[in-house]
Amino acid sequence: MTATETLNLERPAPVRPAILSEKPTLVGLTREEMGKALVEVGVPERQVKMRVSQLWHWLYVRGVSDFDHMANISKDMREILRRHFTIARPEIVDEQISSDGTRKWLLRFPPRGAGRPVEIETVYIPEEGRGTLCISSQVGCTLTCSFCHTGTQKLVRNLTAEEILAQLLLARDRLGDFPDRDTPAGAIVPAEGRKVSNIVMMGMGEPLYNFENVKKALLIATDGDGLSLSKRRVTLSTSGIVPEIYRTGEEIGVMLAISLHAVRDDLRDMLVPINKKYPLKDLLDACRAYPSLSNARRITFEYVMLDGVNDTLEDAKELVRLLKGIPAKINLIPFNPWPGTNYQCSSWEQIEKFADFINQAGYASPIRTPRGRDILAACGQLKSESERMRKVDRMAFEAMMITNHGADD
Repeated sequence: MTATETLNLERPAPVRPAILSEKPTLVGLTREEMGKALVEVGVPERQVKMRVSQLWHWLYVRGVSDFDHMANISKDMREILRRHFTIARPEIVDEQISSDGTRKWLLRFPPRGAGRPVEIETVYIPEEGRGTLCISSQVGCTLTCSFCHTGTQKLVRNLTAEEILAQLLLARDRLGDFPDRDTPAGAIVPAEGRKVSNIVMMGMGEPLYNFENVKKALLIATDGDGLSLSKRRVTLSTSGIVPEIYRTGEEIGVMLAISLHAVRDDLRDMLVPINKKYPLKDLLDACRAYPSLSNARRITFEYVMLDGVNDTLEDAKELVRLLKGIPAKINLIPFNPWPGTNYQCSSWEQIEKFADFINQAGYASPIRTPRGRDILAACGQLKSESERMRKVDRMAFEAMMITNHGADD
């Protein structure tokens, strides 16, 4: 099935009003937290276990975002839920579809506490036999990796567990990945029929700087009675927050990816500044200690190919030496350009030479095909450019209104 056949490309993004509700959400709560929330609004304790089970099914198996669609819950109970809680999706500010079928959503979340609404980007990549959703964990990023456009946007705040999960729920909505409401109540989309079969925590932000919310969201995403994604189909990518790497394996149990990008501390200090705090030796020691590490559960090392910076055969040799003894796969990522960067992508010939050497050393080293470049959805391109383009559009609109003597922005 082709990407075009997989997706309904004709369906425009709905125009949704900003979500201003200050009601607490039920999305992203553990079963225990959900039960406590129900008791607090007057649900009898003898009913709590049943109500939690019903809600879990409707939220994560059926994918509803409106209490009125919960057919086996009484009208009175639905009214109590609606009065006290929300399960609404975030607003879709923009939806772009690449020529290769990649989709990018700019999503707006309502204020938290005294804060303001925030926006993040989520990307869906359709491939032969699977579909991968790239999820953000923070609004902006603190790490300022010099080759990454996302790092040019300062950190605004962490996303909540609900906001992390909402990206998955919304993507499944848009792709038709939940059962239709008129199908039998027990029907579940089979794993091999899902358009979103894999998720990667590789969007905006550093997931391990938002550990608790990421953990809660991923445990719900992999819960067998709900969204039911296999932990082997969930990958968390980190730039190397060493103290949380072991916890990721022990407490979440998903696949691990390391944004490596350099084989010497002096160069990695420049490319990935967190290396100054957690240098290569400490990072690789943490990888060797990752729970359940095996040839069947390898760590993926991500390596962006920068012309004349980290792409020589000497770099390849050192990379093989550093990873000795670690069950690993090495993803070579052609650099995705963005306005203002001083880096260039390595030549295809050089990338292939690099890959050939690593392959001959016994490591799988696929070259990642750039996806969604035309909509700035590729690795390292998220959010900042959308923000810049929206500013440009707004400025052009304001200039037009001034020229036409319009009164309102």
